[in-house]
Amino acid sequence: MHTVWKGAISFGLVHVPVKMFSATEDKDISMKYIHKACITPLSYVRKCNTCEKEVEWEEIARGYEYEPGRFVLFEKEELEAISGEANKEIKILDFVHLTDIDPVYFQKTYYLAPGDTGAGAYNLLLESMKQTGKIGISKVSIRSKSSLAAIRVIDNCLAMETIFYPDEIRPISQVPNLPENSNVNERELEMAKLLIGQLSTPFEPEKYKDEYRGRLLEAIEHKVAGEDVQTAPEVQKTSVIDLMAALQASLDAVAPSPSDNDKVTLEADATVKETKKPKTRAKKEKTKDKEKEKETEAIT
Repeated sequence: MHTVWKGAISFGLVHVPVKMFSATEDKDISMKYIHKACITPLSYVRKCNTCEKEVEWEEIARGYEYEPGRFVLFEKEELEAISGEANKEIKILDFVHLTDIDPVYFQKTYYLAPGDTGAGAYNLLLESMKQTGKIGISKVSIRSKSSLAAIRVIDNCLAMETIFYPDEIRPISQVPNLPENSNVNERELEMAKLLIGQLSTPFEPEKYKDEYRGRLLEAIEHKVAGEDVQTAPEVQKTSVIDLMAALQASLDAVAPSPSDNDKVTLEADATVKETKKPKTRAKKEKTKDKEKEKETEAIT
């Protein structure tokens, strides 16, 4: 894995040298914007509309527009000094229980490995957090951005979760159309709880697949092979008005499968229905042709 940051965790007077690695990777399929006329990928340039020319990185600064058309400028070094990124420190402020933090606060996960020195301090922090069941709330600056973070243990590795500040979380009161009370039908509630019980299972992340990505990869392979890709029309979902019927249908869907005898009966019924299917259009056309031939012979 590629090292994205080097620094140290500090708690009290203890410093733990660490290297940071991204714990997740983006599996999205990258596509380019193409000019249809000549099949050329589009390029994006840093162009100044006043000077009407492309601008090199060396000529670029960051600016905050405090009034329309008026800016205050900052150089990269100024922003690094303000963010505290230069000190390369993950400073633990408090230790709390993981369950105290609502998942809405979490942003991105990083793995922390021991640095070239200080493996003993790393093991000390790892083991002490394991035995106490606590996580460390800290502050860190990465890429000129200051962030809160949670240091926790994943298996035998320290990990850092960047988390939002409280004022970055939108209040629930801004969500429209939330119910003012939770009055529900008791029978419907019992059926819903029964359904939840039947669908409850241990979390197995490997059984969940990115179906869109799989279909897109398959479509790409077909196009590369020169095949025509046909997409099935999307089935329109009908609105279910009867909540009881919806719950009952859901329970039936997760109910045990019918016995072998029931399967045989169903297959037999299906066979009978199959024999009663109407003639296909091709057979109808063939019958019409024969009737025309008979009429012609009769006239002759």
